[in-house]
Amino acid sequence: MPTVILIRHGRTTANASGTLAGWTPGVGLDATGREQVRALAGRLARVRVAAVVTSPLRRCRETASGLFAAPGPREPRPDAVTDERLGECHYGDWTGRLLTDLASEPLWPTVQFHPSAVTFPGPGGESMPDMQHRAVAAVREHDAAVRDRHGENAVWLAVSHGDVIKAVLADALGMHLDAFQRIVVDPCSVSVVRYAPLRPFVLRINDSGDDLSSGLAPGTAPEPAPASARTSDAVVGGTTGANDAGDARTS
Repeated sequence: MPTVILIRHGRTTANASGTLAGWTPGVGLDATGREQVRALAGRLARVRVAAVVTSPLRRCRETASGLFAAPGPREPRPDAVTDERLGECHYGDWTGRLLTDLASEPLWPTVQFHPSAVTFPGPGGESMPDMQHRAVAAVREHDAAVRDRHGENAVWLAVSHGDVIKAVLADALGMHLDAFQRIVVDPCSVSVVRYAPLRPFVLRINDSGDDLSSGLAPGTAPEPAPASARTSDAVVGGTTGANDAGDARTS
């Protein structure tokens, strides 16, 4: 059973401005995000990575490429492949708007407390269950392919977005989607899942700590990073990592 490291992209210009980027083209990492990626690259330096799969959006592709700007310790790092199923939720008419404005929308409480009932308004708006279903399917399919090609002990990376990773983690934890807002996934944090034949094991959540070569062996206890919330609302799209878990001002 391989191990997948779920990586949220580094901080972006949209995060810094409190804008829900969604699938807006051209949203890249800011200076803080690039530094976060450099730090994460160091954490991954001793991890032999079998495969890298990324959302096609620029911020994730920049994160994936920045993680492997230098070769690995034993062999060249694998090239990243893209999978649209790991792309951000399609937020429809919410795309490009400020989180402070969206918090006044009638749909906001439903997003917070009953996301399984949410379909974002406007052309292309996606339901949150559909987002979860396609993301989980992608992770499980790539995990099976990694196992077939590289063996049971392989480690691979999936670079995606805050809400997408939260939805994947909720599934792995056996949580209903309506509880997924309890999970926090900061920029450039890692969450680690191992899909065993009968159940997934969640080894880390929202981890921004040190060397990632530890804790990947079977049987290692999880070390989730704590997060303090100032309100009960989750940040749609994900936090900036600046102690704003649960603060609707930023995404």
